[in-house]
Amino acid sequence: MMSEDDIPDLDSYEDEWTPRIQRIEKLAELLDSKFTIPGTTIKFGWDAIIGLIPVAGDTLTVLPQCYLLYEAIRLKVGYKVLARMLLNVLIDWLIGAIPVLGDLLDVAFKSNVMNAKLVAEAMREKRVEM
Repeated sequence: MMSEDDIPDLDSYEDEWTPRIQRIEKLAELLDSKFTIPGTTIKFGWDAIIGLIPVAGDTLTVLPQCYLLYEAIRLKVGYKVLARMLLNVLIDWLIGAIPVLGDLLDVAFKSNVMNAKLVAEAMREKRVEM
């Protein structure tokens, strides 16, 4: 059964976009839901761990998020999707900047998984149009 953190698999359709989409999904999973707190269903990733570093942690995690945006631009997902992705990154950065509480909220707000889902949906629609 899929949890809300899981990125839905695209159809088993292979094309020139598939490797990029897979990179986006893998990086999103590493950043937001790679690990599980034992005895719970709470998932977290490197974004939350690096975000624990005072001051610089959340700014450092913006770098891989920018790579996700770069890949989305290369996939030509559209301005609406890119704007939504950028808003998710900004919210994640602002939430993480709040000392202590921000670190807890960072575990709950999974901007990278949300962005991977946005890309996957945009590409699904793009494939239908073809």
